[in-house]
Amino acid sequence: MAYYDDILEFEPELDGEGLRVGIVMSRFNIDIGEGLLGACTDELKQLGVQDADILLLTVPGALEIPATLLKLAYSNQFDVLIALGAVIRGDTYHFDVVANESARGILQVQLETEIPVANGVLTTDTMDQAIERMSLKGIDAARTAVEMGNLLIQLDEHSAD
Repeated sequence: MAYYDDILEFEPELDGEGLRVGIVMSRFNIDIGEGLLGACTDELKQLGVQDADILLLTVPGALEIPATLLKLAYSNQFDVLIALGAVIRGDTYHFDVVANESARGILQVQLETEIPVANGVLTTDTMDQAIERMSLKGIDAARTAVEMGNLLIQLDEHSAD
C-alpha cells in the first residue's frame, strides 16, 4: 500500500509466493495451448509460485473452460484462476460464437465468485498469429493472475482492518 497525495493506493504486487493457482486449458489447438501453458507456468515460477500450488485441468475446448473455472472457484482452494486456449478463425460463424461465449463465461466466473480469472485464451485469425502471440500471452496471463490475486487479497485484508 502507498499513498498518492493522501489517497490510499494499492501498488501492483508481483510476488506469487503462497498464491494458489488453478489453470484450465483447452486441448483444442493443443500445440498453441501447450505453448501458452509453458510460458505461463515458467512465468508463475519466476514470480515465486510453487509447483505444489498450481493445479492444471484440461478440457476439450474453449466453451468448456468457464464451467471448469466455476467449479474450481467454488472449491475455495484457489486465490486466482487462469484460462488458456486458442480459438482460431475458420470459414464459419462458429469462431465468433466460441470466442465471444468463452470470453463471456470467463468474465462471468470472476464476477460471480470474486476470484480473479486471467483470460489467456487467444482469439486469432490464423495459426501463425497464434504461434506469434502464445508466449507473450502466456506470460501476460501469469503476471495478470499474480497481480490480481494479490490485489484482491490486499483489499480483503484492508477491509478487515
